[in-house]
Amino acid sequence: MTLKQGYLVFDIGTGNARVAIVATTGEVIAVEREDIQYETESLYPDSRYFSPDLLWKQLIFLAKNVITRAPYISIKAITSTSQRQGIVLQDRDGNSFIGLPNIDNRGREWERTLPDPEIIFKTTGRLPSALFSALKLVALKNRQPMLWDKIDTFTSISDWITYKLSGVLVYEPSQATESLLYDVQKTDWSDVMCEQFGISRKFLPEIKASGTILGEITPTIANELGLKQDVLIIVGGGDTQLAIESTFAENRDVVIVSGTTTPICKMTNEYRVDHEKRAWTNAYTQKNTWLLETNPGITGLNYQKLKAIFYPNESYQQMEDEMSKLENIDCVSALGMYLTDEKNASKKGGFIFNTPLAHDLTRAHFVASALWEIACTIRWHYDQLCEVSSFDLPYVWACGGGFQSRTLAKFVANLLQKDVYIRQGYSQASAVGATVICNKTLGLTDKLSDEINIIKPDIQHNDVMYEEWKKAQHFFLK
Repeated sequence: MTLKQGYLVFDIGTGNARVAIVATTGEVIAVEREDIQYETESLYPDSRYFSPDLLWKQLIFLAKNVITRAPYISIKAITSTSQRQGIVLQDRDGNSFIGLPNIDNRGREWERTLPDPEIIFKTTGRLPSALFSALKLVALKNRQPMLWDKIDTFTSISDWITYKLSGVLVYEPSQATESLLYDVQKTDWSDVMCEQFGISRKFLPEIKASGTILGEITPTIANELGLKQDVLIIVGGGDTQLAIESTFAENRDVVIVSGTTTPICKMTNEYRVDHEKRAWTNAYTQKNTWLLETNPGITGLNYQKLKAIFYPNESYQQMEDEMSKLENIDCVSALGMYLTDEKNASKKGGFIFNTPLAHDLTRAHFVASALWEIACTIRWHYDQLCEVSSFDLPYVWACGGGFQSRTLAKFVANLLQKDVYIRQGYSQASAVGATVICNKTLGLTDKLSDEINIIKPDIQHNDVMYEEWKKAQHFFLK
């Protein structure tokens, strides 16, 4: 059998860890996944952490399994991507002693104690919140000084993986953006931001761009995975940025990434900060390119939880089939309070429907209302993005696992009144984007599929239903 060339891609999401083998043509050959095991820390009201050693054991296990499933793929390089805002802390002996994921909000009570939020926004492209890494560290410094005193350095989860594989510790710009210690315009660490948060510059690794070759895999890991010792380790990036890479979007394009959250991003070759603070300004994986982002917060995770409640033993396809037969949604959901600036905070929500209960109200109505809500939040934040930077193209790009639901894609097309372009490989967009990065780095000309599914909007608008959804959000905000 002729061997195909491909890459081993480590992809750490919020809920689970995945290891994939992707051919240089972008075909996802095999994927292995396991849930990430989080713990809570009683010293904070809303904290999560994970054991790096345990996660690494999981990743090695998954990597061995996925390599076994694809013996006809010759691995040329390995790269990684991960949830943004997550970090791994390392001590002076090189031990990774704690991981703080994006869902760790231990820094929330220090959000309003910072001396100059305005300069933080101007420098980093975002207002300080517990979501970002610096405030997680501030919380450690104030309430867990023993852990704080152990810190020698830290990096993103994706860069920690390439460190484990290569022995070279770096921080990639699209991930560094999420630390609140990085100057997004100057593309380097900011001494001013380090001073704002009381975090020493000596903690910060060297910045290295996505696509940088760190070297070859360490002999120990090569032997453990059964790989050749000339396999290259390549810097990856944030999962949103790599997902966008998979679409081949260009300057001025808007891309919707439907995952645990739903970033709505506009690519731009001109640096700018939204002074009204409606959008973030993010580093991208390409030089002299930035992303303007609005983001409703938790979306896809709600959908997954509703499937577990209403369709615990059925497939997503059965949900789609039942929803496709609905004439009307007949209820409105408010599951995330997406009209507020405070993302992922604990608030009240629920479903609103007519009483007495209609005889034909089914589980499909509740799930469809959640998908409709995701589409409405996309519309709301898309409109905000257009206020920040005007957008007149007749299409938007879409990728991410959420768009496996054709119902969601159609809702989005109708609400935006735009064609929705979905490229092949969209459901594993970050892994496919990692392939794009590696191909560029290695100078490979293997052509990824040009197949694009276009979801066209219906002529009629859904403004009445959209306004009804907004009223439901304000009802729960009271």
